[in-house]
Amino acid sequence: MSEEQAVVAAPLDYDIRKVLAALPHRYPMLLVDRVVGLTIGETIHAVKAVSFNEGFFQGHFPGRPIMPGVLIVEALAQTAGILAIESLELAGTGKLVYFMSIEEAKFRAPVEPGVLLDLHVGFVQKRARVCKFWGKAMLGDKLACEVSFTAMIADQPA
Repeated sequence: MSEEQAVVAAPLDYDIRKVLAALPHRYPMLLVDRVVGLTIGETIHAVKAVSFNEGFFQGHFPGRPIMPGVLIVEALAQTAGILAIESLELAGTGKLVYFMSIEEAKFRAPVEPGVLLDLHVGFVQKRARVCKFWGKAMLGDKLACEVSFTAMIADQPA
């Protein structure tokens, strides 16, 4: 891997503006706030600031707010989307990254309001149209969720 391929982004280098440019998601479904580190073709580290103001906390669960596991997996998938877009040079092509499968999802610790959820994702396999990823959501040094998943690269629907 050349030095140009192994690019690590600085914290302010991939802020919310770049996240919005990379992903089609918007509030309330945008679950990535910034990218902390990115090694093109290999791994990404992003962050989600989990706020008590998130709509899902009203009903999940009153008196004991916990971020739904499916949204933790979605945050990891969005992080993988950024990794794929940057690694496969898809920015501006109109291509989208779609879930194909979720495997071996394990939830180890509840994610509560007021935390920074560290999202670590890497390629397991990378092809032009289908990519496999591993993902880990961390609360500091504590594992909250781990999952393997597959996504496909496709054109936007007409």
